[in-house]
Amino acid sequence: MYSVDLHTHSRFFHGWAGRPTRFDPVGLRLLAAGARLRGLDGLAATNHDYAYSAEVGLPTIPGIEVSTTEGHVVVVGESPPRRTALQGYTPAEVVDYAHDNGCAAILAHPFRNSGARDADADFDAVEINGKNPEHIEATKKLARDLGLPLVGGSDAHYPVEVGRAYTRIDADSLEPRAVADAIRDGRVTAMTKFGPLDRLLNRAYTVSHSQKDWMDAEPVEN
Repeated sequence: MYSVDLHTHSRFFHGWAGRPTRFDPVGLRLLAAGARLRGLDGLAATNHDYAYSAEVGLPTIPGIEVSTTEGHVVVVGESPPRRTALQGYTPAEVVDYAHDNGCAAILAHPFRNSGARDADADFDAVEINGKNPEHIEATKKLARDLGLPLVGGSDAHYPVEVGRAYTRIDADSLEPRAVADAIRDGRVTAMTKFGPLDRLLNRAYTVSHSQKDWMDAEPVEN
């Protein structure tokens, strides 16, 4: 059994969409350091619309967060897309690519800036996102309604955010194919670990996302 953060970003900022920057190697090393401090066994690097990987002394599963026509889909596994165009693909097209290339497709933050939960796509799991603990109960209900397992991902852009949501994975190894197979088989459990700093950051995220009219569910206190 392994503890893995399935949704992280190797840069602190947006911009330069769809391609790596000189900061990515630094960012990924810092994320790995944060993951080790949190007691995680690995993480997935899932940047917006481009894949980036490197040796950082911690198992790193290849991945990408695809900005589809209806919301974000996280793809992790053996061969995720190297680069995708902003809103260039439907959720179903991304899921089909994932399944054809040894990957799993995860419905990311389904109640923040996303209509993908209503898409006709055969997702493998639904994500409990570390930025929105107020959406946990709604996300659990959605997963039940869809008959899908839950996974956890912090959506970290900064090292202090890693591991606030993560996934327990029942697999023989952290090889990318083994991780994707475990997700697709439902051998996963979503976990959260919100400390005082995480809750403070969440309040800031909630205000920011609400101002952008990105929040699609009523908050539920946990």
